[in-house]
Amino acid sequence: MSLWPPPRRVELVDAADPLALPPGAPVALHVTAAGTEQAEASEELEFALAGLRRAVATTGQQLLPARAGNGSGAGVACRVTVDSPGTERASRVDLPTDESYRLRTGPDGIAVQAATPTGVFRAASTLKQWLALRGRSAAAGFEVPAVEIEDRPAFPIRGAMLDVSRNRVPRMEYLERLVDRFAEWKINHLQLYVEHTYAYADHEDVWRDASPFTAGEIRELDLYCRERFIELTPNQNSFGHFHRWLIHDRYRPLAEVPEGFQHPFSIDPEPFSLCATDPRVLELLTGLYAELLPHFGSRRFNVGLDETFDLGRGRSAEACEERGKPAVYLDFLRQVHDLVTERDRQMLFWGDIILEHPELIDQVPEDAVALCWGYEANHPFEHQCARLAASGREFWVCPGTSSWHSFGGRLQNAAGNLALAATAGSEAGAQGFLITDWGDHGHLQPPTIAELPLSIGAGFAWSVEAARQAAMGPDRNEAAWLDHAVRLVFDGDETLARTVVDLGALDLDCGGPVMNGTTLFYLLRFIDDDLTHRRFRRLSIATLQRTYAALAVIRDRLNEIESDPSRAALDWTCRMMMWCCQLGVARLAAGRGLLAGQLPPKVRATLGADLRDIADDLPDVWLATSREGGLRESQDLLLRAAAIVDS
Repeated sequence: MSLWPPPRRVELVDAADPLALPPGAPVALHVTAAGTEQAEASEELEFALAGLRRAVATTGQQLLPARAGNGSGAGVACRVTVDSPGTERASRVDLPTDESYRLRTGPDGIAVQAATPTGVFRAASTLKQWLALRGRSAAAGFEVPAVEIEDRPAFPIRGAMLDVSRNRVPRMEYLERLVDRFAEWKINHLQLYVEHTYAYADHEDVWRDASPFTAGEIRELDLYCRERFIELTPNQNSFGHFHRWLIHDRYRPLAEVPEGFQHPFSIDPEPFSLCATDPRVLELLTGLYAELLPHFGSRRFNVGLDETFDLGRGRSAEACEERGKPAVYLDFLRQVHDLVTERDRQMLFWGDIILEHPELIDQVPEDAVALCWGYEANHPFEHQCARLAASGREFWVCPGTSSWHSFGGRLQNAAGNLALAATAGSEAGAQGFLITDWGDHGHLQPPTIAELPLSIGAGFAWSVEAARQAAMGPDRNEAAWLDHAVRLVFDGDETLARTVVDLGALDLDCGGPVMNGTTLFYLLRFIDDDLTHRRFRRLSIATLQRTYAALAVIRDRLNEIESDPSRAALDWTCRMMMWCCQLGVARLAAGRGLLAGQLPPKVRATLGADLRDIADDLPDVWLATSREGGLRESQDLLLRAAAIVDS
């Protein structure tokens, strides 16, 4: 067992001289900042000291100021030294302040040295882990070995991006619990990916049934994050992925293809992108930005601008023909950049389009930050990062959790993708590492599935050496993460941890690997099609039967523990995967060229009834972590599949 993220230097001092916390005796807090004993802490320092208090409280002790009369003037002490932060700036929006720290525990107490309150808070996270990892009850009270730790992060910005727009909008209590986890893993940046799930005042038609975030909730979450040294950054997609708006008559005239376009994120054709040459689009975005941005303390803003599949296929076709599609895209990007900088924000944008047209890179505004994303374990991060680095502009590297287009995740792919992004991004000079967690096609995977890869990625963002070691590990490395999952994600619950690890490995045993998803999920997603596509080429009756049996074992193991929301969600996930196995067996037995609706009537009736039962049970597990908005739409995806099977 080890600390996570792994510190740069950990040295056990003397096993004979541990830190001992006598029962009932508070730990005396002494704070020195800029060489002066502090009577009162600044707001930031108080946030950091709150982290230390929470760490010490895990031992049953209290951390109290060393003042006369409170009994804490003698005995064990916690000494915190904070030096003045540096003034060097790396961009027009400051990078996070110095997060380095030194932590020492020993017979004389706890000592923390850091350049800033942020460093103190990072030290508190490490202290909490050290106390949990090596602490024990003894005759003298709570004891933990003496240790010296020196540490600093590899990437200045270490973030997570949660998709809150593909039906699943998380409850505030779940988000706060996750933010606490992020703080323990030393993440310092959070984005909520919004297409239509913010309650804009004059646009209720768009978000009415989505259970959106309100302005008050964003301000509440912003403060919660700030108290844990996490920057909550707005994210509103502003070009492609605007279909949730454009399907409404009020906004359809702003679409590139108002009559509809067959895009990968919907079953039926619908408008997808905004029209880059329509000035009314900028008027709409101006109003959205003016309403959204003031509720965030962050000076950064992710405007998206990715996957503009239909650009030039509709109303901008003439302009694209005259000037070229890349030039039209770049002009729109610059106009959006102007809107962002007018509000004193730094623009972040997904870099897929400029990487497809590298001649654009040097023409992008110099202070805009390109987000280099890719989600396979063999993604060409090295090549793409080198292109962006050559421009001299700030860029981030953005791998993913590999949870979407699956039910149980793709753990091996996630670890490989995260490790590759960390090593390539670090070598090329990326300033940020953003772990993305998407929810394409109904967000049917439970949030629990993403938490393990989020923690793995957080460790790689802090310690690139940990990423290098993982990249050199065995191909099937899911077992290596079991202890990690037990301790750092599932609070000692080995059954839940083993379930998530096992589910994340099944894609390789059941027709995988396939691009950007799992074969079992694609059996549901592409239920209209036959099985001759290459995504199903490795699928066989034998592999499906083995996977079904493995899932049955996992369900039996889950049933042995007390029911809770995570157990229930994982059990539902097993049922969904087992149904897909049954569908696959039936379809392969009938012939790859036949459609699902051509199966024998009794088989179709059974499959349809079983899937309706699974859909009926989705609310019970969905509402434990997520709001009601979007639930019906995800249920309808399952009910549509049931209708195709037994119609």
